[in-house]
Amino acid sequence: MDSYKTISKSAEGYITEQRSKFISYAIPVRSIEEVKEHVDTCRKQYYDARHVCWAYMLGHERTNFRANDDGEPSSTAGKPILGVINSKELTDVLIIVIRYFGGVKLGTGGLIVAYRAAAQDAVNNAEIIEKTVDEDITIIFEYPFLNGIMKIVKDDNPQIISQHFDMDCEMTLRIRKSEAEKLKERLLKVETTRLSVKTQ
Repeated sequence: MDSYKTISKSAEGYITEQRSKFISYAIPVRSIEEVKEHVDTCRKQYYDARHVCWAYMLGHERTNFRANDDGEPSSTAGKPILGVINSKELTDVLIIVIRYFGGVKLGTGGLIVAYRAAAQDAVNNAEIIEKTVDEDITIIFEYPFLNGIMKIVKDDNPQIISQHFDMDCEMTLRIRKSEAEKLKERLLKVETTRLSVKTQ
């Protein structure tokens, strides 16, 4: 698989259940550091809330995830939030649900339903997009071979991330992972070319 689903920008949701208010946010993220920043920001903004619960999924392989109940009974908040992320097959996303307690206990079943519904509302208000898994290929070559390299770039149409032309030239190209091997093979046929590859 060289594509994945995420959200284009942050979105909000809101539900009430037995006088408890649930405010939710779906936020695009790329790292655990970003997750911590957003959670900390919500904790400060909603300092008077009873619970700030969350879950995230990172990476196109969807193997880096975590859920947090923030004091709610075990698996009644973070897990259902993560369940919404999984049901939509999303990644690089954080969902935070803030609860203001309304005085009525919801029970474990009620909490699961409420947190799931709040997370779902934020996702429903988000634009889900598909992105490709890309590779960055850095090539180093001597100037006389520039025309040959540029012909390959024109044919295969990778995105040019950076380029520097001197006696020794360097270019960084970005291309969809499934098309990267063909591009690398073509580039390596140009004499004196050296490659460095990084998956995005």
